[in-house]
Amino acid sequence: MSQWLESTFKLRELGTNPRTELIAGLTTFLTMAYIIVVNPQILSQAGVPFNGATFATVMVAGLSSVLMGLMANLPIAVAPGMGLNAFFTFTLVLGLGLTWQQALGAIFLSGVVFLVISLPGLNLREAIVRAVPAGVRLGVAAGIGLFLALIGMSGAGVVVASPATLVTFGGLTANLVLFVIGLVVAGLLLVRRVHGALLISIVVTTLLTMLAQAFGWVEGVVFYPDRLVALPSLETVFALDIGGVLTASVIGPVFALLFTDMFDSISTFVGVTKVAGLQEPDGTPKNVGKALLADAISTTFSGLVGSSSGTSYIESAAGVNAGGRSGLTAVVTGLLFLPFMFLSPLVGLIPSVATAPVLVLVGLFMMGALRDVDWNDYENVIPAFVALIAIPFTYSITQGIVLSFLVYVLLKLVTGKASEVPPVLWVIFLLSIVLLFQL
Repeated sequence: MSQWLESTFKLRELGTNPRTELIAGLTTFLTMAYIIVVNPQILSQAGVPFNGATFATVMVAGLSSVLMGLMANLPIAVAPGMGLNAFFTFTLVLGLGLTWQQALGAIFLSGVVFLVISLPGLNLREAIVRAVPAGVRLGVAAGIGLFLALIGMSGAGVVVASPATLVTFGGLTANLVLFVIGLVVAGLLLVRRVHGALLISIVVTTLLTMLAQAFGWVEGVVFYPDRLVALPSLETVFALDIGGVLTASVIGPVFALLFTDMFDSISTFVGVTKVAGLQEPDGTPKNVGKALLADAISTTFSGLVGSSSGTSYIESAAGVNAGGRSGLTAVVTGLLFLPFMFLSPLVGLIPSVATAPVLVLVGLFMMGALRDVDWNDYENVIPAFVALIAIPFTYSITQGIVLSFLVYVLLKLVTGKASEVPPVLWVIFLLSIVLLFQL
């Protein structure tokens, strides 16, 4: 076994050992295990069966992380992405009116496209990466963060609809108290650098909600299952409807999925490999081609089993900080997910008010992208700001991306710098104009 581990993961060459990798894998798992609860809750709002979504979430996180470790030998775990699940529910299904089966078809198609442009030798992925301005990419990431925070606060009843002001404060309720407690607990644990802070916050808030319901302070929030363990539900496996999305109106959403997934992955690879010291002399992450290929396979697999797109997780940095340097870290993380396929009844016990603080904090983490924005470069910061505000205000990730691209290219035109716009971006610009008539 030790010989296989060494030949597969090159542990000595990377200055690590099996024990360190095991600890790092556990650390990464604890920091991102919240997705087992949060992803099914978000997808179920689109009509996806909760138990089926739980199984799909676990399978995507487990098998994709193992694949990443074995293919790319990087300590980067993969799971259904935050923001991508919101795109699935609030843009594809609730926004465009697709069925959840058709939305899975769109996920699958975006994965196939991602897979094709990630194949060695084509260089399409590199061309797209170079063409998209950093300001647009950073603004989209931060905008999705605000969107997640809005979804969390809305789900907890902190923010509610208002005919006079569009949205307003939901008032002093038991849900608000529970939300604040969950947020403070998670914040305290993050300040103390406790691994699994978000997961612990979910558990604590769930227990407090159960207590509040027992005393009659809240009603119909916690639904107790008749058992805690059950066989995996296969309701969503191969339920995708590809034929229903082979229309011009779905080109935009598939493009937006591809864009968001690809740049989320690239940002994660750059950030995590920089912390781990796993970069080439020019700053390129090691094995990035294989890593993106694994990521593309994960997205394709997601559509097949019934989840929103899988993507690389920035929480992998926690495992790197614990000493993880090889793909063994990702393999350990993935294997730790798999037993949860039998715990869907337990996962269903957790109320949305317990996961709302996590959505807000994940939104906070994504807002960190704004650190890299040059606020004095108006040609880039204006499109970034448009993406930042348009995504949550329009309740559409696609709309935010489209408007951001349009503003960027038009600014280049009116400032006499059209020659700085690469050909790929002109294609994206024209596509964005077409999409405006469809969204």
